[in-house]
Amino acid sequence: MRNRYLDLLRFLAIVRVVVYHVTGSATLTLVFPAMSVMFALAGSLMAASLARSGPVAVGRRLRRLLPSLWVLAAVFVPAMLLTGMSLSPRVLLWLFPITDPPANNWGALALSIIWYLRDYLWFVLASPVALWLFRRAPLPTLLAPYVVLVTIEVGIYPAPPVVREFGLYFGAWLLGFAHHAGMLRRLTGRVLYPLSLGLAVVGGAWIVTHPGPRGYDLNDNHLGNALWSAAFILVVLGRAPAGVAWLERSRLADRVVTVFNRRALTIYLWHMPFVVALTPLVDVVGWSHQDPVGLAVRVLLVFALVGLVTLAVGWVEDVAARRRPELIPAGPSRPTGPPAPSDSGPAGRRDVGEAVGRAAVPAQRVSGAAATVEINAG
Repeated sequence: MRNRYLDLLRFLAIVRVVVYHVTGSATLTLVFPAMSVMFALAGSLMAASLARSGPVAVGRRLRRLLPSLWVLAAVFVPAMLLTGMSLSPRVLLWLFPITDPPANNWGALALSIIWYLRDYLWFVLASPVALWLFRRAPLPTLLAPYVVLVTIEVGIYPAPPVVREFGLYFGAWLLGFAHHAGMLRRLTGRVLYPLSLGLAVVGGAWIVTHPGPRGYDLNDNHLGNALWSAAFILVVLGRAPAGVAWLERSRLADRVVTVFNRRALTIYLWHMPFVVALTPLVDVVGWSHQDPVGLAVRVLLVFALVGLVTLAVGWVEDVAARRRPELIPAGPSRPTGPPAPSDSGPAGRRDVGEAVGRAAVPAQRVSGAAATVEINAG
């Protein structure tokens, strides 16, 4: 059955990412570590998919993830080639970005959000082995990314960037595995809350003592980000309700959350180009980043423009998911052809980005024991 609470988390995460990229507010990263939440929800989805379909779920997940990227690339790659980007075989990385695809100066900023798909692809590819290990040794598997990240951050292991990214976000992905398995729900309050508090205190202390160029922005502090986000995820998923009654009673709010979930990848991919394009245009009329009115106008304009693009190309997400294409998503999914084997778990929902997907409703609690990728991480 649908768990609208998880849909609500996705909606909040997407909105937070867009608002952060417009305003640059470091406080937002602390209040709601959106990217880690998105990876945790995606990890729960992936565990459900593998449990139901096995390794074939990897191909289905990629099938649903990549078409929206290809639409973006069809617009921006020719534009970058015409404005100075060299044509080389690396351009093919826009079809399958297992590493950062090439871009010119303006494209590197406008399309810097591609890092999320790069990491997402690697996590999907690693998931069959990771889930096998998780089922046999849950705690060591869950701790491994954090241990790797600690060794990197304290200078013991000078790892390449891809390993650092695994250390930062794969831990959140594995917490999604734990959520799907019901492990987080089974933690008693006497364990969950002190554990979350301890992670938040250690992560917060690391953030305060290791400020980045933007102060206490989580995106400038990998270890602080990982620990702070883990504390947040433990609470919001470990005590996740089965539903959100008030959301289901409000037709408008319910529809908005549904649209954002069904179009999460389109919104995520297209918002940053508009943020970059609008900044100098709005500056012309004198609205700086310190002007609340100017920031509010930018946020509204970005959402309006992304809404127009979503109307134009968002239906690609429906096609990729084998749903009947809709301009404005509403109601249950309708397959366009013969029913395809489901690549999801028992929850029967679509994933976020693909990040909008299916994730298992957790078992009830049981009592017992150059401004580029880094700047725009979200």
